[in-house]
Amino acid sequence: MRLALFDLDNTLLGGDSDHAWGDYLCERGILDPIAYKNRNDAFYQDYLAGKLDQGAYLEFTLEILARTEMAQLDEWHRDFMRDCVEPIILPQALALLQKHRDAGDKLVIITATNRFITGPIAQRLGVETLLATECEMVDGRYSGRSIDVPCFREGKVTRLNRWLEENGLNLDDSYFYSDSINDLPLLEQVANPVAVNPDPTLRAEAEKRGWPVISLRD
Repeated sequence: MRLALFDLDNTLLGGDSDHAWGDYLCERGILDPIAYKNRNDAFYQDYLAGKLDQGAYLEFTLEILARTEMAQLDEWHRDFMRDCVEPIILPQALALLQKHRDAGDKLVIITATNRFITGPIAQRLGVETLLATECEMVDGRYSGRSIDVPCFREGKVTRLNRWLEENGLNLDDSYFYSDSINDLPLLEQVANPVAVNPDPTLRAEAEKRGWPVISLRD
């Protein structure tokens, strides 16, 4: 079975769901609209520059999950999906997903963003298999800690290789679509790496290596 792997943020979505979740919480007064937003923006700039401290970022972003009841989190996420995610779902991304479905490929979203945020998004996009950064749960609620290898940079390769072994699959003739230089370790592993609306560093790398560069935006 051929695999079609997709990064999520700024690839299938016309924005970053992880950063947008922080903005959503600030805009509604749930978190400090100045201090939290400033730090959230700084982390996002580090991510774009390829120098994010993933451990520090997870500690920062998962804290709100730990101190909030699940029912409230679910309510916020429903509003977040409606107000923030739906507007950045790209029609051309949906068409690309459908193209791979029609070809009989196995679709996988593989993202550094945590599963709380991305689980409903993957479901909305009709992709059953999601590899994401995992949030620890204790007694039915989030602890504020991550578990397992974060699905980020080389961690994406580690998590994917484990999943491949567990499912008896391989990367023969596989595709991976991503916008970010952070995904270079996984792009190097697949048969068909594709840069999607890439950041400048990935664009230069793709052009140097002769990888396709595509746009899923109007």
